[in-house]
Amino acid sequence: MSEIKDKLVLVVDDEIRITAMMRMNLESEGLRVITASNGREALDHLREEMPDIIILDVMMPGMDGFETLRRIRTASQVPIIMLTAKDEEHDRIKGLELGADDYVGKPFSHRELVSRIKAVLRRHYLPAPATLGQVTVDNRLSIDFNKREVLINGERINLRPTEYRLLYHLVQHAGFVMNHNELLAKVWGPEYHDETHYLRLYVTYLRQKIEVDPANPVYILTERGIGYRFVEFQK
Repeated sequence: MSEIKDKLVLVVDDEIRITAMMRMNLESEGLRVITASNGREALDHLREEMPDIIILDVMMPGMDGFETLRRIRTASQVPIIMLTAKDEEHDRIKGLELGADDYVGKPFSHRELVSRIKAVLRRHYLPAPATLGQVTVDNRLSIDFNKREVLINGERINLRPTEYRLLYHLVQHAGFVMNHNELLAKVWGPEYHDETHYLRLYVTYLRQKIEVDPANPVYILTERGIGYRFVEFQK
């Protein structure tokens, strides 16, 4: 309990019964909980109370969860877990693309939600991994891990925190295959050992940002059925 004790959670859902149940369960874990019934209330709470993490439902009247997420991300990198219908995979992918850190499918267990909250908070608030210093992959791509900068032809590109962690671990083991479970554990945490779709999605994001042709990558190579390998370079 100590790792989440006293963290402030903002629960955003228009179903009063669900928010009341989540409040009771999360407070029993030592979390502090505030609630909002719609996106506008959530934005007000974000400005006034600065929660440590937000639990955000997708389906809400007026401003839905996606639009609320989009507006939050213009001003804050607060960790966000989306609540989605179990069978709506496109909602999950859309939420991740808009900047959500994770999702939990409805209906969900109290244990599952608390586990995801712990994992997201741990990833978000842990210090950056040990530095690799400055790395020149080739004439086009260089990375300065001291400054957390990725440069393409000298121009800085922006990576999300999860994209950066994934790139760090791939580059750290350049030339060697990292299997799916190993990458999931290092980047997301041991709770995510079966969530290979996260890995595929974020590898796609990284390729779109650093590869000349994402469909024919030269930096992040797929080892089919095993994992991924970052191209070997002169260190």
